[in-house]
Amino acid sequence: MQKPFASLQAKIDQALEILGIRNFLLGIHDAAFPSLPEEDLGRGSPYSDGAAEFLNFARTLGFNGIQLGPQGITTPANLSPYDATFFSRNPLSLAPLPLTRPGCNLLSPETLAGFTGRIPPESIRINDALAREATQYVSAEICTRHRRLIADGINASRASLGDSFQTFRLKNATWLIRDALYEILRHHYGGKTWRQWETGEEARLDQHLFAPPADRKASVSLRLRSLYRQHAQAIEDYALIQFLLAAQHRALRQRCRDLGLKLFGDFQIGISARDAWGAHSFLLPDYLMGAPPSRTNPQGQPWNYPLLDPKRYHITGLKGCRRPGPAVSFFRTRIKKLVEEFDGLRLDHPHGLICPWVYKAGREDPVGAVQKGARLFASPMLDDHPVLAEFAIVRQDQLNTMAERHSDDWVATLDPEQVNRYAQLFDVIMKAAAKRPGTPCEIACEILSTQPYPVKRVMELYGLGRFRVTQKADLDNELDVYRSENAQPEDWLMLGNQDTAPIWQVADNWLATGNSHRQAEYLATRLRIPAAERARWIERVSVDAGALVQAKFADLLVGPAQNIMVFFTDLLGGKETYNKPGTVSVANWTLRIPSNYKSIYVERLTDNHALDIPRGLAMALRARGFSKSPEHLQLIRELEDY
Repeated sequence: MQKPFASLQAKIDQALEILGIRNFLLGIHDAAFPSLPEEDLGRGSPYSDGAAEFLNFARTLGFNGIQLGPQGITTPANLSPYDATFFSRNPLSLAPLPLTRPGCNLLSPETLAGFTGRIPPESIRINDALAREATQYVSAEICTRHRRLIADGINASRASLGDSFQTFRLKNATWLIRDALYEILRHHYGGKTWRQWETGEEARLDQHLFAPPADRKASVSLRLRSLYRQHAQAIEDYALIQFLLAAQHRALRQRCRDLGLKLFGDFQIGISARDAWGAHSFLLPDYLMGAPPSRTNPQGQPWNYPLLDPKRYHITGLKGCRRPGPAVSFFRTRIKKLVEEFDGLRLDHPHGLICPWVYKAGREDPVGAVQKGARLFASPMLDDHPVLAEFAIVRQDQLNTMAERHSDDWVATLDPEQVNRYAQLFDVIMKAAAKRPGTPCEIACEILSTQPYPVKRVMELYGLGRFRVTQKADLDNELDVYRSENAQPEDWLMLGNQDTAPIWQVADNWLATGNSHRQAEYLATRLRIPAAERARWIERVSVDAGALVQAKFADLLVGPAQNIMVFFTDLLGGKETYNKPGTVSVANWTLRIPSNYKSIYVERLTDNHALDIPRGLAMALRARGFSKSPEHLQLIRELEDY
């Protein structure tokens, strides 16, 4: 690619429109963004100047949207954003350079310079310990300067931060105070989560600050007032950091709009320990959510996630009128915040909203427990889970008892009223998305290898599609869900995601194991390689990992799916795995884009070891027969010339 990237954009946009691709998203999590040397604190941020340059780079390559991961606060023991907080953003994502500029002036350039020089320029992994130290110091510096402004008689909320700080604090007071107090108490109890806080009267009160038993409400109220007085400044400081993050997020959205990029967020299914602390009065007792045995994870996964208690979804009044209960109110507050902040949302594991797989909590063997679990709303008659019968939406005669409990066809039939009951939480999301001022918030559902019948019916109810990860396609099964030709227009196709090996690693493995020839045969059919060229094409592609990946990428674009997502490791030719599902490791979630990504991309592209988007589009256009049109043939040739 000798020509400037910028000259690509219009041609790629035109090709995507011809092919009927509505969404062409690049997936990248907050911490993986590159930084400029003068702002690098050891971890990426979507709000940094380096991220701004990367977003411009992504747009020139034709992407019309960015898919972020969950943005909450993670724990030192597990960096997974899917275990992070619902409401509070991770302070490690606070970009420092904007804080040094006129109009903010909350961070001195000298303070920032003292940390950025400590980051090795060649580092492509997140230095989380250094990032945490640096960000905590920077946050403390910001809060100190904020206090100094107040002490000097300047009203910082007006003169420095604007009236919006007060508005932000009032609008979000419930979760700001709750999350700030959890942070304070977690440090008080040696970094432990709330269930591990030491015994004693004070600890028991602290565990139940937002869910007091009836006989302790007065004591909890006194304890709360005491904590407010004792830690007023720390709560104020916490709110300030969250306010600054919210302001930087608004700036990111505007930057994306100016570039023509949609911004998608990620609605993770797991409830963090911090959120569970505030919500445990309306969480389902004695059960946790996990993943049942599946094609991807035959052993199942004990996620250890609490889940909302269906008995607390609604409250029935005196005259039989129902109104939202605490569980739905909590859920609605969360979705409303996300809908306001993003143009679209990826719903992580929608099964957990519709028909969650649950297992008994507190077992010595959680893997064994999850394998013996059950569907929360489809277990009217299980001897080993009798308490689930009261939650059953289906009747026993509607079950296929010859199937495994976790099988897609365990539930055989549903009537419309039952489908609506399955969709109770999902409907909250869809209504919030539809009611957002302006354009509705788009919804993408991460449904992978399994789609239980209740999930299928709810998806049909709202006209939503599923994810199809084509690197996992079973080429010996024409009906396999991961094969691109089985997609529907509303589906989302991708080579891989944050939980799979990069496509470049997969292609190397195909060559090493002798599976590349079968892949090439399949792709020759999908790309409609002419019969006269097919044998030679298959032979060439089957021995060239780069050619195999480029053809696999073109396969996404042939149709019929209208939504394509590319994870950043696949775009840039990376071979390191971002996350290995079911494991907690210091290597997970720490892969990061280096600051010299452009030169790396060009170099790999020259060697055919990074995604060649123009070539993939040209292959797809030829496969669809557009080369027969002189106008389209000219576009194809221009794309092939890059």
